[in-house]
Formats: sequence, C-alpha cells, structure tokens
Amino acid sequence: MNATHTVSPPAIATLFLVLLGGLSLTSLLTLAMAQREQRLGHSQRWLRFRDELGRVWLGAAWFWLAWWSGPWAATLLFGLLSFLVLREFITLTHTRRADHRALVLAFFVFLPLQYLLVGLQRSDLFNVLIPVYAFLIIPVVSALGDDPRRFLERNAKVQWGVMVCVYGLSHAPALLLLSTPEHSDRGALLLFFLVLVVAAGKLGQAMATAWSRRRPLARRISRSFSLRSWLAGAAVAALAGAALHTTSALPPLHAAALAALSSAAGGCGELVMQALKRDAGVQAWGNRSAITGAVGLLDRLAPLCFAAPVFFHAVRML
Repeated sequence: MNATHTVSPPAIATLFLVLLGGLSLTSLLTLAMAQREQRLGHSQRWLRFRDELGRVWLGAAWFWLAWWSGPWAATLLFGLLSFLVLREFITLTHTRRADHRALVLAFFVFLPLQYLLVGLQRSDLFNVLIPVYAFLIIPVVSALGDDPRRFLERNAKVQWGVMVCVYGLSHAPALLLLSTPEHSDRGALLLFFLVLVVAAGKLGQAMATAWSRRRPLARRISRSFSLRSWLAGAAVAALAGAALHTTSALPPLHAAALAALSSAAGGCGELVMQALKRDAGVQAWGNRSAITGAVGLLDRLAPLCFAAPVFFHAVRML
C-alpha cells in the first residue's frame, strides 16, 4: 500500500480528544432524551440507542489502551479478549466430555500460537494456522475421545468458534503488520479507523432501526435487522470513513468504500451471533440463569470479529 499521508503523535492525540468529546456530548444528549422517554412513557428508542453508545465507549476505551500500551501489549490485550470471547462462545454451544481435548487444544495451543505469529509479524503463517492446521487437527484430537455421537456437529461448533473468536479478532492487532519504518504509526491508525467506522455503522444501524419502519429479513432471529437499517449503517460508516481518510492513508473514496464494507460485514456478524443466542435459548444477555458466562462480550465484539479480517485483507489488496 502506497502511503500518501502520515499522522504525528500529537495529531493522534487530537483525534482521541475529538472522539472522546463527541462521544461525551452524544452520551449527555442520549441520557437526557432517554430520561424524557421514561417520564412520558414513550417507546424505548433512546434507551436502545444508549446501549449501542455504551458499546462504542467500550471499543474506544479498549483501542486507546491498546494504542497506549504498544504493539506487543496490544496483541496480548486482544489475545485476552479472544480467550474471553471464545469462552463465552463455548458456554453457548453443546459439547461433551470427549471434546475436552479439542477445547484444550483450541484455548491453550492455537489461540496463543495465533497471537504469537501476529506479534512476530508472520502474516504468511497466521493466515493459514487456523483455517488449515486447526481445522485438520481438532477433529483428529476429538476423534481420539472415542465418542461418535453428534461428532460432526460438535467439531463444527468448536472449529467455527475458533475461526470467529480467534482468527477473526486477531486481524485487528494484525493491522500493525501494515506499518513500515517510514510510517510506524500506520497500523495503529488503521486500527483506529476500523474501530471507529464499525462503531459509526453500528450507531447508524441502531438509529435507522429506531426511526424507520421495520421489515426484518430474519424475523425469528432478529426483529431489528432489516435491509434498510443495514444499508443505513453502511452509509453512515462510509461518511465517517471519508471524513477520516487521512488516518487510513487512503483516498476518500477508497476509505469510504472500505468503511462501508467493514460496517456491512460487522452487521452480518451481529446477526449471526443473535442466531446463536436464539439457538442457545438466550433471549437477553442479562439472563444468566441457563447459560453461565453469557455476559454479552461476544455480542459486543461480534461486529469487529467479522469486520477485522475483511478490512485487513482489503487494505492489503489496496
């Protein structure tokens, strides 16, 4: 990728100040409108929007911590996130005693090895470790458990969980691979760009859901996911991407297209996780009576898990 811009550390600090200032102002306005809704007994539109805004705050805080701590520490932080997200995913799926060896392999071999390769900047290896070697080795280890019941279904769940929660999310710190000696801050800026446009897409989708007529595409999975809201989220992300194109070192049109693509992928990821919740019998993440550990981290990070690999490989192609 040919760089046309570079951003200095003071400029990055300014970006953070603008982001935090905008989030603070939006949060105050949302809180006031939500309280007004509660007093008047109206619909819960602002309450839902406030929940989405909380997710944006979480993403902004985590990115700031990752940027401040440096590349290796950022990789470790995302590795910890992957561990927690994969743990939550496994609590939502059916496993048997014979799967314990495969789960140990997923948690304590492939997960740390994936992030080690990211930290070592071995893109040739981390791109194939899980889609090739993990997908071949995990069923073999599971078969050694000597339990053929629902074998294909059980292994598919473990493999798919590793693919999304580890492989997908690891592409966020892998953006640091795209830094060069001349532009050492490019990877951090790309990560900033990705988190921000995905968050903007989420807010745009939530606003479109609250203020437009709903025509769900998958009513039994999500009553809020519609073609109109999905496209609205991509459009808002595209506008945010064009406005922040200097941080991505890309022309405005390219940055807008990447932002829209990332937001669209993130919206699909959220829909998939909602389908997983319905299959597990979880109607809301606050319901911990039936599923231990379902605290909502997976739900919040699902858009990034789907958007990060799409964004990473699209940037590399450019």
